[in-house]
Amino acid sequence: MSMDDFDSQFAKRSLPRLEEKFLIEELKSWDHHKRPSPADQGRLKILSVSSGRHQAAEWVSQNWNDIEATCWHIDSFQANRTTMQFSLDVDNQPINLPANLNVLCEADAPEGSYDLALLSLVSTGETELARDFLQQLFCKLRIGGRLVASVDNKEDTWLLNQLKSFEKSIKFTNHKRGKVYWIEKTAELKKVKDFSCELAFRDCDELVKLVTRPGVFSHRQLDNGARQLLDAVDVYPQARLLDIGCGGGSVALGLAMRDPSARIHAVDSNARAIDCLKRGMKLNHLENITSEVNPTGVYGEPDSYDMALANPPYYGDFHIAEKFIAAAQRSLRPGGRVVLVNKQPSWYEENLKRWFEDCEVFPSRRYYIASGTKAS
Repeated sequence: MSMDDFDSQFAKRSLPRLEEKFLIEELKSWDHHKRPSPADQGRLKILSVSSGRHQAAEWVSQNWNDIEATCWHIDSFQANRTTMQFSLDVDNQPINLPANLNVLCEADAPEGSYDLALLSLVSTGETELARDFLQQLFCKLRIGGRLVASVDNKEDTWLLNQLKSFEKSIKFTNHKRGKVYWIEKTAELKKVKDFSCELAFRDCDELVKLVTRPGVFSHRQLDNGARQLLDAVDVYPQARLLDIGCGGGSVALGLAMRDPSARIHAVDSNARAIDCLKRGMKLNHLENITSEVNPTGVYGEPDSYDMALANPPYYGDFHIAEKFIAAAQRSLRPGGRVVLVNKQPSWYEENLKRWFEDCEVFPSRRYYIASGTKAS
C-alpha cells in the first residue's frame, strides 16, 4: 500500500483552523525584512508547529521568496497529511511541493538555528506537550529571533504565563475568538526542563523500565490496557512477535524481557513513541527488539509473524482499529494469532471474523481481549 492509497480519503485541502488564521493575519502585517543584525542577510529560517496543516508556514512560503520554512511533526501520519496539503492547489489538483517548504517527522525539533518560530495551539490540547513544543521552539531560536504563538481562546492566560517564563516583554494581539503573542529572544534559557518520565513496572517477576514523553499515549503511567495485553499472552522461544501501535513500548519491552530468543518488532506512526521505546531498550539492556516509524500498516516482512498484538485507540469510530487489524492480518504467517485489548467487545465479536477465524472475545478486568487466527 502506498502513501497515496493510505491517504486517499484526505486528498483534498483543509481550511486553516482559527488559531492558524490568526497567525496568517499577524504575518501579513509584519515586515520580515527588518532583521535585528546586519549580519543576518540570507534566507529567513522558520520553524513551525501547527495544530492543523501549517497553513501559516505555507502562506509565508508563497508570499516571501527569501525564507525557508520547516514544518515539524512528531507523528508521521500527520506529517503525510501536511505533505499532501502542500502538494495540492486550491482546486485540489496535484502540484509540486514548494522548494522552500519542508515537512519533517522527528521526535524532537530539527537541528539548526531559526529566525522565526510559529506555534498554533488549541486551548483543549495536551498542556504538557504544548509546554514541550514552546520550550523546544524557543531554544531553537537564535538571539533576536521571534516566537509567534496563537491560541483559540480570547480569555487566554495559560499561554501568556508560559511565555512569561521565557521573556518578560510580550506583545499580543486580540482577535474575536483568540489571541496571538509575540516574544523576541534576548537570552538562552538558564534551565531547560526535561518533560520525559522514567517509570518501572513488574512483569513475570522482572522489573521493566519504561520511558514516556508528552505526545505519546499514556504519558507518566503504565496504561492498564497494556497491562491486560501482557497478561493475556505467553512468549515461547524463537517467537516472532509484532507490536502494532507500540506507544512508549511497554508491551514490546515486557515481551522481550521474558525470552531473549524471541524477536519483537514494534511499530508506531509517532516518532516520539519509537524514541521512548529505544530509550527503554537501553535502560533494560535489550537487543531483541526492532522498530520502525510507519503509519501505513505495511511493514517490512509480511506473512512472517507468529503473533500480532495491539491496543487500538478507542476513538475514530473503529477506523483505526480496522487499520490495526488489517495490518495484523497482512503481517501474520498462516496460523498466526492476533491479540487485541479493547473496551467495546460487541464490535470485535461482530467484525473480527472479517479478517480472522476461530475468533473469541473474553473479559480481562475492566477490559476485553479479542483474538483470532489467520487462515492457513
